[in-house]
Amino acid sequence: MSTWAGTDLGRRIVGYDERDAILYALAVGARATDLDLVFEERLRVLPTFALTLAQWAPDELGRLGAFDVATAVHGAQLLRASAPLPRAGKLELTARVGEVWDKGAAAVFEVVVEGEHFEATWSIFASGRGGFGGERGPATTPPPDGDPAYSLLVQTAPDQAALYRLLGDRHHMHLDPAAALAAGQPRPFLHGLCTLAAATLPLAQAAGAHPAELSHLEGRFSAPVFPGDRLDVRAWSAASGFAFDVAGPDGPAITAGTARFDLR
Repeated sequence: MSTWAGTDLGRRIVGYDERDAILYALAVGARATDLDLVFEERLRVLPTFALTLAQWAPDELGRLGAFDVATAVHGAQLLRASAPLPRAGKLELTARVGEVWDKGAAAVFEVVVEGEHFEATWSIFASGRGGFGGERGPATTPPPDGDPAYSLLVQTAPDQAALYRLLGDRHHMHLDPAAALAAGQPRPFLHGLCTLAAATLPLAQAAGAHPAELSHLEGRFSAPVFPGDRLDVRAWSAASGFAFDVAGPDGPAITAGTARFDLR
């Protein structure tokens, strides 16, 4: 087993106000007409906003030297919301390394962040860190059989990455063309968590739910999305919510997605 498994990444108090929650909603695709997402008088905070508050944890693991931050890739994300986020306030969060899976030429580090309102797990794919004799980890969930129940659209905005990065993930590759080229991409690309969160808005509408009622979200990042791309979301009804995937102009962007809307 990797010596990183179980590593304590510390505890932090993170604060935010209504302006931050509104800025986040706009950054993932909310409109000015969505008053309960963008107007402080009626504000309901999107559960995926929690992921911006916890971004320090995977960054901390990279800072400690578990992987090369220049080449590591965000492979998958899990979010379980247990209570609605307040409109503003301070949250106490703790973080640790969960499992570390051995993929041979690479390792996948799970970074787990826990708080009163949610638990979130980042899966970080790190080239050159495998081969330590550990387990490979669970297999990727195959797509559901049959035609999707819903075919939904997400239209990203040309300036969406520039807006989203103000929430905390300021890695240069999402804004600077030179940094994007160094990362192997032709131009700056959208944050995976922004794409994942954007998909929950039409999924909530299909479910007849409010997006702030999201209680479970999971997905694997297959390929980057570029600001301005049109995204096609396919969703299959499941007993506890939806299975879904997201495709951009060049093919799959998010696979093995699951979402549930029952947070009260």
